[in-house]
Amino acid sequence: QVQLVESGGGLVQAGGSLSLSCAVSGRTFSRAAMGWFRQAPGKEREFVAAINWNGGNTNYADSVKGRFTISRDNAKDTVSLRMNSLKPEDTAVYYCAANYGRLWYVGGDLSEYQYWGQGTQVTVSS
Repeated sequence: QVQLVESGGGLVQAGGSLSLSCAVSGRTFSRAAMGWFRQAPGKEREFVAAINWNGGNTNYADSVKGRFTISRDNAKDTVSLRMNSLKPEDTAVYYCAANYGRLWYVGGDLSEYQYWGQGTQVTVSS
């Protein structure tokens, strides 16, 4: 059974930084493309960032480009999201997701990701 467990969420002031981590178990991590998504109250879940199986290609939502960085460590079966210059509008539950069907995928289509974590709350105060 594939499990994804996020950690690192919390409360931070606007302009601050936070790092999220997602640990994957149950299946070979290096055979998955990974993504981060977020969902604010009353809104649909939206794409944040994605990284292909070897970390050679990444993709970001326009709203976070230049502020967030996705990375992965295939030796530790983890994917991370470094968030800088946080804004109140970044407040959401953040989810990591795994795509075992397409190793090179870095898109934001939720249906492409077969496994999801339980989410971690990020709150940015103004």
